Amino acid sequence: MGITKFVFEKLMGWKLEGSFDPAIKKAVVIVVPHTSWHDFYIGAFTRKLSGVEINYIAKKELFQWPFGWYFRWMGGAPLDRTSGQNKVEAIAQIFKEKDEFRLAMAPEGTRKKVTIWKTGYYYMALAANVPIICVAFDYLTKKVIINKPFYPTGNIDADTIKLRSFYKGIIGKKKEYS
Repeated sequence: MGITKFVFEKLMGWKLEGSFDPAIKKAVVIVVPHTSWHDFYIGAFTRKLSGVEINYIAKKELFQWPFGWYFRWMGGAPLDRTSGQNKVEAIAQIFKEKDEFRLAMAPEGTRKKVTIWKTGYYYMALAANVPIICVAFDYLTKKVIINKPFYPTGNIDADTIKLRSFYKGIIGKKKEYS
């Protein structure tokens, strides 16, 4: 057992359920619920244990010296957030430029409780022509659950109902925000 698996499973008590299909090199990975900063290291452990590259986007300024190397090493891709730019198209372009890119994001857009998800993740997947993979961090059962890829149909209302159904009963770190 490697050190990462030992810490994640034995010391922290977490389990990984499901897996990413390594043949699917590009996807939008939505992680719900996002209720705490603790989700970052749970995600980092998941990334390492899954055996596939998981990425994120962040403002381009983070990728400068002295810490730029670290953010790239952790799977980051810089994004120019200057106003007036189409972020969905900019991210679709990142997908086109990379051979492998699985973009992890929280559709809630915050760590607080929301009833409606932001829709950027969906339009990014459509624009890049990639599947959406649902991942749940269930703090109640201490499981990270990875679902099968979902290919958006273009009917956002119907697709959102299907995607959200995967998360029914999942409890985040802060239960009141789940």
